[in-house]
Amino acid sequence: MSIDRITRVSFPGSLVFGNGVLKQLAEDVVKQGYKAVIIMTIKPLLGQLADFVAILERNKIDVSTDTSIEQEPTFSDVKMVLQQLSTVAADAVIGIGGGSVLDVAKLVAAQLENAQSLEEIVGNGLLKGRNKGLICVPTTAGTGSEVSPNAILVDDENQKKGIISPYLVPDKVYVDPLLTIGVPPAITAATGLDALTHCLEAYTNKFSQPFVDMYAYEGMRLIAENLKEAVHNGKNEEARYHVAMGSMLGGFCLGPVNTAAVHALSYPLGSMFHLAHGLSNALLLPYIMEYNYVASPKKYAEVAVALGCSRLATDEETARAGIERVRTLINACGIPARLRDVEIPKEAIPKMAEDAMKITRLLVNNPREITLQDAVSIFNAAY
Repeated sequence: MSIDRITRVSFPGSLVFGNGVLKQLAEDVVKQGYKAVIIMTIKPLLGQLADFVAILERNKIDVSTDTSIEQEPTFSDVKMVLQQLSTVAADAVIGIGGGSVLDVAKLVAAQLENAQSLEEIVGNGLLKGRNKGLICVPTTAGTGSEVSPNAILVDDENQKKGIISPYLVPDKVYVDPLLTIGVPPAITAATGLDALTHCLEAYTNKFSQPFVDMYAYEGMRLIAENLKEAVHNGKNEEARYHVAMGSMLGGFCLGPVNTAAVHALSYPLGSMFHLAHGLSNALLLPYIMEYNYVASPKKYAEVAVALGCSRLATDEETARAGIERVRTLINACGIPARLRDVEIPKEAIPKMAEDAMKITRLLVNNPREITLQDAVSIFNAAY
């Protein structure tokens, strides 16, 4: 924990959480008095959103829909969307989808009528404002993008870049766990483990703070207790509710504290081999926990308790039990355990390690310093 670092938390202007709140979103958009809105979503959700769009159109609100984001977005993807929407005189952008859709919706709301280029706002705190209203509605329980100040894009060199700004925190957020009911088991597992990683890396972060720890601890507890059920019985509304809550709590951790080595080392798996982000994190999480816990045994012991473990004789023993609990959860969710299981070539490890070491904004948060050789060793252990 650091007492020398200022904690800055940006919350959405309003947050509505609960089953069926998508109906309230339509009412609230009408009451807001918007004349035109942009909806960013994905094609498979258009059927579910038909009633929502119809209500807006009956109330004389012009709706422009974009469904072009189908994978982790690149700078080129966002520029193309901005060009296509540049003539739309929208009052607000509504993002309804997973993390990629929400990240792009946040950037579109910020960049429409903004003189800054995308390249100029890469980094922390460089975006100077946002002219459009912004509403986010997650349909997966994983990224926490709906409440975070972050957006992640892939550049021309296949490297992930972060844009972090309080202006990317939405004005309004609607979290409807029922929207996650139809998410397939594999995606439920990967996104849920991503959310767990957000909480875990915030809690054990070099710059952890008690205020953020509250969200991180409860997020870990909720996800660990309910994810297996959500994966194997996706229609269980209670399990979906708690995993969605855990994911949102993880999102609150991303601005003030952020993630660390798990995310840094997972980025090359996504950029080089196009593995899903949550799967990449899950593949590396237990191995980086093994590397880290010796530097912060007390915090990792507390993680173990949040995950459902009993306290053992020492913090070190309890922490190791927590690592095994994570392995058990990953296996129970049907996620591969090793890099070779997803056909990552072993000869790619040196390049993966080199690319991971470029993610200094996250590595600096890790409780234990990671060198290039350490990164190679972690990838080898995970192989």
